[in-house]
Order: sequence, then structure tokens, then C-alpha cells
Amino acid sequence: MTSRTSTGPRQRDPAAFEIAKNALFKIAEEMRVILCKTAYSPILKSAGDFSCGVFDAKGAMVAQGQDLPIHLGSMPDAVRAIVSVFGDDTHDGDVFIHNDPYFGGSHLPDVNVIRPAFYEGLLLGYTCLRAHWPDVGSATPGSYGAVTEVYGEGLRLPPLRLVSKGVMNADLEKVILANVRTPAERRGDLGAQLAATLRGVQRLQELAQRYGARETVETMAEVMDYSERLMRGALLDLPDGEGTFEDFCDGDGIADDADGNDARFRVRMRIKKSGDHLLVDFAGSDPQVKGPMNAPLSVTASGVYCGLKMTVDPGNLIPPNSGCWRAISVEAPEASVVSAAFPAPVVYANHEMSHRVADMVMGALAAIWPDRVMACSQGTSAVVTFGGVDPRSGKRYVSYESIKGGFGARPNKDGINTISSGISNTMNTPIEVLEMAFPFRVERYAVNPDTGGAGQFRGGCGAIRTWRLLEGADAVGSLCMERMTSPPFGLMGGQAGAAAVVTLTTPDGKSRTLPCKGAFQAPAGSVIDLITPGSGGFGVVAKRVPAAIGQDLLDGYVTADAATRDYGVGNPDELLGHAKTED
Repeated sequence: MTSRTSTGPRQRDPAAFEIAKNALFKIAEEMRVILCKTAYSPILKSAGDFSCGVFDAKGAMVAQGQDLPIHLGSMPDAVRAIVSVFGDDTHDGDVFIHNDPYFGGSHLPDVNVIRPAFYEGLLLGYTCLRAHWPDVGSATPGSYGAVTEVYGEGLRLPPLRLVSKGVMNADLEKVILANVRTPAERRGDLGAQLAATLRGVQRLQELAQRYGARETVETMAEVMDYSERLMRGALLDLPDGEGTFEDFCDGDGIADDADGNDARFRVRMRIKKSGDHLLVDFAGSDPQVKGPMNAPLSVTASGVYCGLKMTVDPGNLIPPNSGCWRAISVEAPEASVVSAAFPAPVVYANHEMSHRVADMVMGALAAIWPDRVMACSQGTSAVVTFGGVDPRSGKRYVSYESIKGGFGARPNKDGINTISSGISNTMNTPIEVLEMAFPFRVERYAVNPDTGGAGQFRGGCGAIRTWRLLEGADAVGSLCMERMTSPPFGLMGGQAGAAAVVTLTTPDGKSRTLPCKGAFQAPAGSVIDLITPGSGGFGVVAKRVPAAIGQDLLDGYVTADAATRDYGVGNPDELLGHAKTED
């Protein structure tokens, strides 16, 4: 990787650096493959709700796989927690585990398995795999109850040594498995995380064998420096300026009056860009709330980093790692909804607040970089869980899903229908997999027309999803949704997308709208209908090309009534005919 000239010190070979840099990112990608092929739960092996990373000896992220942007800011803090607690008491063959939001975790279902990599006695760094476990205890299957302290959210693991010099801590494993509803599945997922992190360590050791241990460590540092230089250069090329944005969240899942109403709360953001530095300040955001909508600062930072990476680097040329974020400062009031103080509950905020923050970054930056931002996406992970006893096997089950909605419209394109957006990057679990694993039928999963906000460019549509619980399959469900009363905003004259709605119809035919967060009882035979949010439109509505409206009618994304209402179309059939002719 390096050579020595006749005139002086060693000079790094650019080609060798590029090869080693890409090898580090491929390590994270290979870890992903191992996890997908060996995990047990559908949310991991099919939907991909996890992230893989390679870290240096101090816990800084060197490389992350093509996983979830939600973990960009918090995974380094999780590894740093291990470094801080164990220090030099780290050995070849050790493996650490923790999920504590107040030690760099995100929320309790996200369990970090962290393995150090040694070569010839030198600590090269760590591999980490953060995976969402569908259940980590608590009173609610899926660990998504509306509680008022982190103690009620499930099994909280501080930084612990799971494996010592190759020997599993059997007592710790027993404690973990005794506190979850589906221990066999959790044992399988944990084994998959152990296998994936081991593969990552093996690949790091192979790099050290090829280039030398110290050269590998130096290259890891240079990869982060490289990302920092690219990020600062990209910022220098963009105009300086300042933008603000304010939004409200639907509630925290805890009733605030005798009628059961859940009070809204506000988040405020100011972004200031000056030269090669960018400040994001949340001063004025509301104090932390009673329910689990409080985000640790590292989770809030993840939402910031996601929004900024998309706007500053739309071509995705800058490797995402800790070096990128050296040019960015994130500040927030302590004990606020965007910087939680122990023991505030956090389980919803991990994705709901980071979604909100990523979208708000776009709203704030519209004041200075309007050609680089997008309208608000669905703005929620739309989490639905079911748990109970499967009558087909007599065993407990827990189903966890994140249902897709609209992706926001952009300055030159319509939004995308029914896809993960913002901080998320999970896939749909195939219906066949769900119905084999859990005692319900999915009777409908379709694009929901008229849910994308109108604009010069239309917002992506949300989805409509229907579950029916099988005979004998009474369940406890839980819901975690945002954008039920705060519809996804449009930008630059675009209209808001449609809000979410969830209804429960019990076997006696009675229907009720479910609140945005919390648990509910669902007797066997119940039907749950969920409408996910659409997304905002971009640009003045009057500028939408008639042919595009006609194509929307042809595709079924917009109905004739909505075309008249939102776009002032006098004769939708004429536009429809025009679109068919062009097609």
C-alpha cells in the first residue's frame, strides 16, 4: 500500500488505497449477506432491519453497509461505549453485547453485537451488527407498549461481555433468553449476529495479513479523513445561508386529559451553513414527554446526518462514516424530545423522531438549497406488531412489521409509491413468509390512490393494508404511527400528502379508529385496516403538465375526482385519453 522514494518518506499508493477502502466497505456488505442467510426472524432475514459496520479501535465508524441510515449517528456511540467500559480489558475471541439507549443504543429492540479484531496482538478495530429483535420483553408483545420509563420497555443490557476468549457466557445467554417471548428465534438471531461479526473480523485480519496490521489501521484512519475532505469540499461548493423549520408530532402514546386525548408536541430546528461547516440547532424544542417519543441525541443526529447526506451528496460519492460528520455540529437542549435524559422512555422515538428530523432538514434547507431538497415522505415507520399463541403450533409468536408509505416529491421528479423512505431502508416481507410464520392472513396490500400531495411533481402514494386474525388466534397488537394528525408537508408550493388511518373491526362487526400509539386487544377474526401516509408534493400545482395528470389517472394513482379537486381538471376523461395516446 505504500512505497518509499529515494528522496524521502513513504508515499501512499492511491490505487492500493482505493482497493483497501473498497475492501472495508465490502466487509460490511458481506456481513449483511451472512446475517440474511442465517437469521431466523422475518424482520431480519426478509425485511433487513439491521446494520453492519466496521469501526476503528476508538469506536469511530470506518465503513457501514448499504443498510439503515437511522444508524449512521448512533452505532459509533454504541461501539465507543464498549471501548469506554472495557478499555484494555479486550481480548481476541471476545464478543460484547448491549442495547442501552443511554450507552449509545437506539432503543431496546436494537441489539448490538460487537466483536474486536486482533492481528498479531494489535487491536485493528471492531465489527458491529445492530439487529432489531422482534421482542425483548416488556408487557407488550413486540416491546412496543406506551410506557413512561425505560424500565418498562423490556430487557435493558448495558455493555456486557457475551463471549470471553471464545467461551460463551452461558449464564448471560440464559438471562437474555428468559426475558423474551420467543427464545428459540432470539437464539437463532443472536447466532446469526455472532456469525456475521466473526466473518467481518476474519476479513479484517486478512487485510492485515496482506498489507500489515499498522498499515491497515492507518488506512482505516485515512478512509475517514477522505470522507471528511469530500464532505467539506461539497459544503464549500454550496451557498452559505440559514434556514429554520418547525413541526409537531401527533403525541407520545400517553393520554393527557380525562377524555384520553394525546397532546401534540413541537420540534424546532435551525440550520446554519458557513463555509465547510454546518450547524443544526434544536433550541426551542419541547421538553421530553411522558411517553416513548424521546430521542437520545445520537438518534436525533442520525436523522440529521441522513437528511444532510441526501442533500449535500445526492450522487452518493462520499463514503458514509464518522469522518463525514466532523463537518457537522448537532446541538439540542438536554432533557428534550430530541435529547432524552435517563430514564425517559425512547422506543418509538428511535424511528419516529429520526424520521421527523430527516424530513425537517429538508424543510429547513429549502430556504438555501431549494433545488436539492425533497418534500416530506411518509414520516413514520408505521410499525404494527401482533403477539399471542399460534393455534397451529401451540407456540408463542411475535410479528413485527414496518409498513411502507409515500416517498416525497423532488424538484425534478414525482415521489415514489409505497417504499421505505427517509431514515429507513427496509424491504417488504413477502406475504407468503408472513402467513407461514404467523396466524393471520394479509387480505389486501395495495397502492392507495389520491394520497400523494399535489404539485408540479406529485408526492408518492401510501399503501392500504388489511390483516385478518385466524380462528383461535386472539392477539395483543401494538401500533406506532406518526403523521396521523400531521400530514406529510409539501415544499415550494406543493400540497401535503394524506395522513394515516388505522381501524380495528372486531368479529361482532364493531369498528373503531385506533390511536396513533399503544397496545390494543384483537380477538380472533378481527380485521385491521391500515392506511399509511402518502407524501408531500413539490412545486406549484398549476405547473403540473396535463399529460402527467393523465398518466396518473391511467396508472390509478389519482382518481378523476381528485384530478378535478386538486388540479382543476375540467374533463379527466380527455386527459386520460391523451395519456393513452402518448403511451
